[in-house]
Amino acid sequence: MTTPADRYAAAKRRAAYPRIAEFVGTYPFGLDDFQQRACEALEDGSGVLVCAPTGAGKTVVGEFAVHLALSGGRKCFYTTPIKALSNQKYNDLRRIHGDENVGLLTGDTVVNGEAPVVVMTTEVLRNMLYAGSSTLKGLGYVVMDEVHYLADRFRGAVWEEVIIHLPASVSLVSLSATVSNAEEFADWLVSLRGHTEVVVSEHRPVPLWQHMLVGRRMFDLFADSRAAAGHEAHPQLLRYIREQERRLGYDRRGRPRRARPTHRSDVVAKLDDEGLLPAIVFIFSRAGCDAAVGQCLAEGIRLTDPGESAEITALVEERIGHITAADLNALGYYPWLEGLQRGIAAHHAGLLPVFKEIVEELFLRGLVKVVFATETLALGINMPARSVVLERLVKYNGEEHVDLTPGEYTQLTGRAGRRGIDVEGHAVTVWTPDVDPRHVAGLASTRTYPLNSSFTPSYNMAVNLIGSVGSSRSRELLASSFAQFQTDRKVVGLAEQARAAKRAVEEFDSAIRCERGDFEEYFALRMAVTDREKRASRQRKAEARTEAQTALTRLRVGDVIRIPAGRRAGLAVVLDPGVDRGGRAGEVRPLVLTEARWAGRLSGSAFPTEVEALTRIKVPKHFNHRNPAARRDLAAQLRASTIMLDGDGGRRRRSAARVDPELERLREQMRAHPCHDCPDASEHAREAARKHRLLVDYRRLQEKVNKRSGSLARTFDRVCDMLSHYGYIEGDRVSPSGGVLSRIWSEADLLVAECVRSGDWDELTAVELAAVVSTVLYESRRDGDMSPTLPQGGVTTAVAATLRRYDAIAREERTRGLALTREPDLGFVWPVFRWARGEPLAKVLAAGDGPDGFMPAGDFVRWTRQTIDLLGQIAEAAGAESPLSGTAREAADALKRGVVAAS
Repeated sequence: MTTPADRYAAAKRRAAYPRIAEFVGTYPFGLDDFQQRACEALEDGSGVLVCAPTGAGKTVVGEFAVHLALSGGRKCFYTTPIKALSNQKYNDLRRIHGDENVGLLTGDTVVNGEAPVVVMTTEVLRNMLYAGSSTLKGLGYVVMDEVHYLADRFRGAVWEEVIIHLPASVSLVSLSATVSNAEEFADWLVSLRGHTEVVVSEHRPVPLWQHMLVGRRMFDLFADSRAAAGHEAHPQLLRYIREQERRLGYDRRGRPRRARPTHRSDVVAKLDDEGLLPAIVFIFSRAGCDAAVGQCLAEGIRLTDPGESAEITALVEERIGHITAADLNALGYYPWLEGLQRGIAAHHAGLLPVFKEIVEELFLRGLVKVVFATETLALGINMPARSVVLERLVKYNGEEHVDLTPGEYTQLTGRAGRRGIDVEGHAVTVWTPDVDPRHVAGLASTRTYPLNSSFTPSYNMAVNLIGSVGSSRSRELLASSFAQFQTDRKVVGLAEQARAAKRAVEEFDSAIRCERGDFEEYFALRMAVTDREKRASRQRKAEARTEAQTALTRLRVGDVIRIPAGRRAGLAVVLDPGVDRGGRAGEVRPLVLTEARWAGRLSGSAFPTEVEALTRIKVPKHFNHRNPAARRDLAAQLRASTIMLDGDGGRRRRSAARVDPELERLREQMRAHPCHDCPDASEHAREAARKHRLLVDYRRLQEKVNKRSGSLARTFDRVCDMLSHYGYIEGDRVSPSGGVLSRIWSEADLLVAECVRSGDWDELTAVELAAVVSTVLYESRRDGDMSPTLPQGGVTTAVAATLRRYDAIAREERTRGLALTREPDLGFVWPVFRWARGEPLAKVLAAGDGPDGFMPAGDFVRWTRQTIDLLGQIAEAAGAESPLSGTAREAADALKRGVVAAS
């Protein structure tokens, strides 16, 4: 109950902040304290940094900036990191302010671009700032939603470029997830843009309860709030897990034996029983998400009633009416629809965009009850749930499997608890023997999510900076980046660490002193022997792989081989050797059928050693490996043919290992050294190894100190040196060729500009150009070197020229200590070539480099859209008089059809 004093204070505040009073009148609920403080700062004319948990309502502050702009006759740009978020925010603001007041710019979409409020991706605003666009006139506010995205190593630099280049008259509204170094980020904003109010809120409007699911039993992770603060897992949970481990027993290393993982359908059933639906189950694998839906369908789970199922069907049919029946079949539409009708769906980047949007809409409406999702769902899309489930606490980061960080755990579980609907949210971790509840307790109660800059100069950035403000001013701007701001602060601490490491190194000198001789000299010999042995081992493995690939080229259809390694290990028959398929070069990937009836192409990693035919069987002339009956019959024939094979499996004898004279010389020197026979040699060696590690640490720290002092300026100078070498800048000005590069916004910007300038792509048809351009964008999801099929003719010639350009650029970069240009990837050439020439979707997806030779529809659409974007940039960069410009526009038009146009 409010008192007269409370009412007086509220009236006084309304009088002091009339715009906020107007704004609040349009909302169904009042402002939280952090929202009020942030809005007051904005109405006072200050910039603001708002850090708050997912679902806390940060975007209300951004929407107030929109209100301020409209009421004051100024413009507001609302930027987001991804197109899906831009589309969502555009629709939200359009409903509030009307179609005439809100526009959308996402690179390939322009809707009412001169409206007073424009939603856009951050890249679009960056490009406007460099181009000095007239659309910037009258700009009063810029909202940077998800500003913590500047830590993204691929695209984060764009956020800093925008913040650096925005005119001082623009008020910046930065919205971020809760980060542990908000003050540091705010200090940088203040140094760059003047007064910035920092508003940090740890409060979640909907409390979050942490649980662990052990088998079919659900436990609270913490006994009470005090235990949560102390990272102490619930004693009852720990006792029950110890009982489970005792039942399982332990292996020879003392680790608990693996239990049968909790079935995903059991997880869904438990959530349903506990009243915790709707739920998002995070599985860090696209295939895992799809498999989870399949498992639930196989178990007969249905979470919808007939009325909900009919509503789902009606919405889906309305949204996919523009997609042909043939395309729907290629997209696996009917199994996907069955899952939706039962209230179950997957959500990941491999899905067609419209499929993802339907899942999001149905989930928001409460019609889909469970979504199995990859972590991409945590990136700002508005899809809150009553509960969130983490199936594992390890994810693949593109290079290796790593543990979730506390920040990632917080981001994922932050989806739990719908404001205005749920009294509380629930985060559930599924227990397995390799999950320690105490580790989960630490993740759940730690709020460390540092915001670290990923800013580094690119070629395009350099020519645009120099073209705008000249070289000298460009260096000043780079020095004002958040990256350099953080670096300068870190150098002081690194220097002290280096000094401490050097002192520690010096303390080991007495421990490794040997009466028989110079032990450091002897230890250096030991290290040289070890290094040489490792190098020899790597070389032997490389030679074995080469021999294995050579042996694969000798295989013929019908040869029976033994797959020595991997998931498909065992006997198999060759259906297609995978050699000379339309000009294929490089890795041989035979199509095989295994005894277990699996058919698919194998990568080189399945053959670490040489393989040979054990026997031969007859494969029917028009054998269809996608036909289950045909696979069954041939697998039976395969098993029958191998009964006579001996257990040796036809393995070849390995040739004797070659003698390495240098390795033998080093070993002889080591044995002849006086310290070799010292009775304390082992102890000395241990101490010497510790000293060596400390010395490596010291040198690494010292190198970091040296590198970080003025690091961005040095990188910028190297980039400028490259640009001068290629003639894109001349002294302190941008050359006419630099104008071409300034219009290319790509990780391969210099490579694209070189190909455009040199005429490497001038003779291509529109279809061929689309295929070749894809090579500088696409990035295969599979490990290992891929050498996919290339269409003969102009594509093969142009790809070869592009690769030569890349090699030349890479050589020049290496000499300058740069690594900015990524090697072209040929994995998307066939799909985009076939699509551009009008082939049906089913054939196009079958030409991809995904699992079993298929490309997920979502990946296909995303990479095709990026190819269209780059073709548009090439058309602009080449100039209206260039034939390449017309070809690029024609190529882009050829790609804009079917599911691509609909996305």
